[in-house]
Amino acid sequence: MRKKIIYDLSDVMELLPHRDPFLFVDCITEFKPNRKIVANRFLRPDEPFFKGHFPSEPIMPGVLITDALAQTSGLLWGFTKKESEKSSDNDKKSIFYLATDNMKYLKPVRPGSDLVLESSFLENFGVLYKYKVGAFVDNITVAKGFLTLAIQEQETK
Repeated sequence: MRKKIIYDLSDVMELLPHRDPFLFVDCITEFKPNRKIVANRFLRPDEPFFKGHFPSEPIMPGVLITDALAQTSGLLWGFTKKESEKSSDNDKKSIFYLATDNMKYLKPVRPGSDLVLESSFLENFGVLYKYKVGAFVDNITVAKGFLTLAIQEQETK
């Protein structure tokens, strides 16, 4: 059974600066402000990274799974901010992937998979935000660990 989409790709693109081929979130299916988010990414067989990783047995690189989880965590921060503060354009901030901790890759992720990405907010120290993350295919954990993101004021041009 397909979950209901809470935020679609256009909503995701309003918050994330990433674009194809480096946007790894298609939609949000669960959102609890400042607590948890669940995102999905359908991995098309024609994804550019599958052509070279590895041609005879394509799998999604772990670093890209981690980036998808970082994007998902950034969306948790961004949608929370958007819903709670209704911030003005004068208060523009960006969030950047800073570090991973204890990241583990447990199963290969193949073309045609529906990658489910989960992020739960743990704590923050000033501008640093820590998240517990996990990636799943068919309810099987394929990656898990912890990510730290950093908030930065956007520079004016």
